[in-house]
Amino acid sequence: MKFHKILFLIISTVCISCNEKKASSVESISPKEFAEKIKTSDHPQILDVRTPDEFESDHIENAKNVNWNSADFETKAAALDKSKPVFVYCLSGGRSKKTAAKLSELGFTNVYELDGGFLNWNEEGFGIPAEAEAGMSMNDFNDLLNSDKKVLVDFYAVWCGPCKQMEPFLLTMQKDLADKVTIIRIDVDKNKTLATQLKIDQLPTIVLYENKAVQWKTTGFISEKDLKKQLQ
Repeated sequence: MKFHKILFLIISTVCISCNEKKASSVESISPKEFAEKIKTSDHPQILDVRTPDEFESDHIENAKNVNWNSADFETKAAALDKSKPVFVYCLSGGRSKKTAAKLSELGFTNVYELDGGFLNWNEEGFGIPAEAEAGMSMNDFNDLLNSDKKVLVDFYAVWCGPCKQMEPFLLTMQKDLADKVTIIRIDVDKNKTLATQLKIDQLPTIVLYENKAVQWKTTGFISEKDLKKQLQ
């Protein structure tokens, strides 16, 4: 009889554990669904897990900034209500997927992750209206490409770490190589419509044009040495 009681307790514990795991839900949803669920939620918990600099540049209304890479992430996340939905996003989806998994692990029952991140949110038209943005038009951009020389375009943001690393040598190359290539730097936060039209979804993005046609493109950090090789 004692054995049967112990066995029953073990089976009950396993069943409860399984039910708890099933109760936790993580969904990756489109910007449209993300916006609709936020509107229909009472006091939605919106979590921007980017860096403070990224958050300051622009963010979803009423979002709270909790940097995924900060040492106190779990402490801050624990202050949220686990019984209510949490809406999570980052720039393009990498950090938010990790965050969603961690929140589920911490016991949050409903976690909605923005598919494609804040870049996709803006691309789908849920950010600042295009007419309210200052920035370069596509016609202006095409005019910049109208050159006999090669044109190298650096799409960057002030909060982007690799962009900051590359800035000094890009500015030097801008002067030293002016006779053979035109180097243009475009801040995507000030030119969101243009960045969306050109499908710039990672930073930094470097594009080399010749006769208005794309000759080469790369994303992420690239060294001065490797960049100069592409211009030879």
